[in-house]
Amino acid sequence: MIEEKNTNISPNHFTHYVGVTFDHNKRSYYFGSEGLELKEGDKVVVETVRGLEVGTISYEPVEIEKYKSVLELKPVIRKATDVDLRLHEINAKDAVFALDICKNEVEKLGLDMRLICCEYTLDKSKIIFTYVADDRVDFRELLKVLASRLHTRIELRQIGSRDKAKLVGGIGMCGLPLCCSTFLNEFDGISISRAKNQMLAINIPKLSGHCGKLLCCLKFEDDAYTDLKAFFPDVGTKVFIDKVEYVVNSINVISKTVRVDSPNDIKVLSLEDFKKQTGWKKPKPKHEANKVVQ
Repeated sequence: MIEEKNTNISPNHFTHYVGVTFDHNKRSYYFGSEGLELKEGDKVVVETVRGLEVGTISYEPVEIEKYKSVLELKPVIRKATDVDLRLHEINAKDAVFALDICKNEVEKLGLDMRLICCEYTLDKSKIIFTYVADDRVDFRELLKVLASRLHTRIELRQIGSRDKAKLVGGIGMCGLPLCCSTFLNEFDGISISRAKNQMLAINIPKLSGHCGKLLCCLKFEDDAYTDLKAFFPDVGTKVFIDKVEYVVNSINVISKTVRVDSPNDIKVLSLEDFKKQTGWKKPKPKHEANKVVQ
């Protein structure tokens, strides 16, 4: 039997906060704690927006005064007991059975939805089915069937392709775990203009991630490219080397090189050599150039 405990704990009563990860998501989430001796790797029962769940402490308690987020902290209810862990294992096995039931019913009803996973809350008061669909799905009949067979509250949660990649996880082209499944909290729109700013070839398949959308790194690397490009000449800039006119054809902010072309020659110079041989200096912005010295 699940131990009952009042979870209406005021954030002001928390003395510490901890990071907690879950089986379905390896990113850490913050929870408040009070009077519990917790260490990394401990299994705990926490209150989430979905209900009671078992999680794992990903980093040890930090004083609540250092918590800077505006998000309200949910509480760590207790350290997971042997009963909690056993129920968690049973729920995981039952969820596999429930997912098969749901898949069969979806097929019978001809619904255009792709089920990803399902999970029970610890007290089995609710089961959450996660799915991907291109359009809105009318699953009223499905809910009736599932409720009669599973005898618990049913939640059907539609997610997008980015959320699916976050949930499933994987390895990116960089060789590291996907950013969305490790540290990214939200997904903003990413336009092709960011790829152009980073001087990448506009090859959509190569610029797309596991989700089929443009790579998230295009967004959070964009400011770095913009800052670095401020030290380089613009493509198309005309310069002279040994009295021969060259045109800047391309720049590489990573290797810090500049390619210049003339009708009879091509040179690839380091940024420092380019400055020395051409005497080039980055022009001041117009608003600064027009300032009158007092």
